[in-house]
Amino acid sequence: MRSEGLPKGLNDYQIKMMFITPTMILLVLMNIFPLLWSLYLSFHRYKASLPTRPAKFIGLRNYSRLLSDPEVWEYFQTTAYFVVLAVLIQFIIGFGLALLLNREFAYKGMITTLILLPMMLSPVVVGLFWRFIFASDNSGLVNYFLSPVLNTLNMQPIGWTTNPKMAMIAVVIVDTWMWSPFMMLISLAGLSAIPKYLYEAADVDRASTWFKFRWITLPLVSPLLLIALLFRTMDAFKMFDIVYVLTREGGPGTATETVSMNLYKLAFRNFNTGKACAMAYILLIIIVALSNIYVKYLNQVKGEA
Repeated sequence: MRSEGLPKGLNDYQIKMMFITPTMILLVLMNIFPLLWSLYLSFHRYKASLPTRPAKFIGLRNYSRLLSDPEVWEYFQTTAYFVVLAVLIQFIIGFGLALLLNREFAYKGMITTLILLPMMLSPVVVGLFWRFIFASDNSGLVNYFLSPVLNTLNMQPIGWTTNPKMAMIAVVIVDTWMWSPFMMLISLAGLSAIPKYLYEAADVDRASTWFKFRWITLPLVSPLLLIALLFRTMDAFKMFDIVYVLTREGGPGTATETVSMNLYKLAFRNFNTGKACAMAYILLIIIVALSNIYVKYLNQVKGEA
């Protein structure tokens, strides 16, 4: 049927394309073109601070220099350490909170909402908030409460964001505080979807709590847990804002110098645009590879379930 008021000869497909085309053009301009342009620059020597100087093609030299640089591997090790530690702690805390909240009790809705508040905040706000809490002198809330113990042991206030041994711990604590509720939310959704009759049947057979958790809860909720782990792993690998704000642009030495932090310095401090684009694509390849491993394992788990 032809809609009234439309020009003659305009069919349904043309009407659909008339509405879709502006969106597709905007998508290409804002997403696909920068992606292809950065890929092009990754094979060139180019500095954004010298836009009049043309980009010079150097092949894979940017990639080879990055992959042969020992400092770059240190950044990847720092990033991997942060990702494993932060995501593991967030998974344990989030799943544990979900198990506690997966029952009826007074003020459940209000308590759940309060727990979810950290993940609704801006990472920059969270970083500033925790930077004041982790202040190196006794004006910081953490050192203020620890001061009696530190004075007894004749120790100086802990430099949470200035001490290389403590800076990464501080970043992990802040990221865990912010994103454990995300793990809890996904886990709680999975736990709520488990049919109650399975637990009732297990109770009739006098199954233990561990048996029900091992053979009912864990298998049925594991697909959603893997999805939550996938999202958090991807996000943690490219985490930048909390490190930048909390440790004042990278912190002491390379203690919190993640790949994203180094990428920022390459692009906006040294203005080595070509090398920065190559670093971004190396990071992208790693994230895609990890995502494929997660998805493959997720398909196996869903098949077994």
